[in-house]
This record gives sequence, C-alpha cells and structure tokens, in this order.
Amino acid sequence: MKKIELDIVALSHSVTQSHNYAVVLGEQDGSRRLPIVIGGFEAQAIAVAMERMTPNRPLTHDLFKNALETFEVELKEIVINNLLDGIFYARLVCDINGKTVEIDSRTSDALAMAVRFECPIYTYEFILDAAGVILEENEENQNTEALAASGGAKPRPKKKKKAKKEGTLSQYSDDDLNQMLDDVLADEDYERAAEIRDEIKRRTAN
Repeated sequence: MKKIELDIVALSHSVTQSHNYAVVLGEQDGSRRLPIVIGGFEAQAIAVAMERMTPNRPLTHDLFKNALETFEVELKEIVINNLLDGIFYARLVCDINGKTVEIDSRTSDALAMAVRFECPIYTYEFILDAAGVILEENEENQNTEALAASGGAKPRPKKKKKAKKEGTLSQYSDDDLNQMLDDVLADEDYERAAEIRDEIKRRTAN
C-alpha cells in the first residue's frame, strides 16, 4: 500500500475526553487532518521534544532514544498502520546493521520517538478515509476547531486562555522569564515551560 506522509500540526487538550490530549496530524500533500487522542504523559513527551527542551533527567522516550543510538539502531520512520475499534496502531521501522526491523508500538509513543529522531511519519489511505477530517483553507487559517467534533482538538494553547497567559507573562522582564523557564524546567513542569517559551519567542519575533 502507498504510504502518506504526515506532519504534527497541533497538540492540545482533548475536547471530547477530559484529562487527555489530542495530537493532530496533517497530510503533507493534502488538506486532511488526523486527530488522535493521547495521554497526558505522552503529550508532555511530544511537547518537550517539539519545544527542544532539555529536562534535568531523561524522560522515558529520551532513555529509549539513547539506548537505540548506543546500540547503533536507527529509527527510519514510523507508520500508523491500522485502526481497529477506534484505536490506532503503529510500528517503528528501524535499521539494524542494514537490516530493517519493525517494532510494534502505541501510536503516542511512536510519535514521541519520531519527534526525537526527526524521522518521517506515515499512514495509509484507508486510515485517513476512516478517521481523517478535511479542512477548508479558511478553516485551517483560523484554527482546527472543526476537529473537536471528531475527537480532535483546538490549537495549543486556546485563543482566550493564551491571551490571558500572555498578559500575565508580559509583566515580567526578559531576565525574569529566562529565570522562570529554568525554574519550571527544574520542577519538570513542561506545560508551564511551553507557555514561557512561547512568550519569549513572541518577544523575539516582534
């Protein structure tokens, strides 16, 4: 079957399942989006890698990455290869001394590894047909709110909350923000760290 390459386009709280998050994957050469509900730990693991944060101690996915690299195992790609009863299945496609080996994985863990290895993410047409959502261009430019009805999520952070958080963080100086970032990373509060990092990036862009 032909593989379709995807990118991570959004990560936020799940609208349909409290205490969970949703990662939204976007078709590289199309307008379809694939929302997948994941746990809080896995969402944190993906966010930390996407924001290029360095925890004081390696997270589980960092440990697994270090182990693979130590034994010279290269993660070539991940493939979301099945959808059964609303549950996505995935595989890690690895290269070991020129031999291709596929490892079964939860999709959330596979995505966390893909971000760390910066490797491609693929799926198949039948999965996008079954669970994909098509967004019009104007919807995409505004937000991914249309995905909420299908188990997806709004962009992270939500617009109203973002304005409030930025208003609070805007009261601090650049030095204070950098110190706060160091403190929350030391406490392993990666969600708060992402908010502070967003504020620092916003100032840098202005």
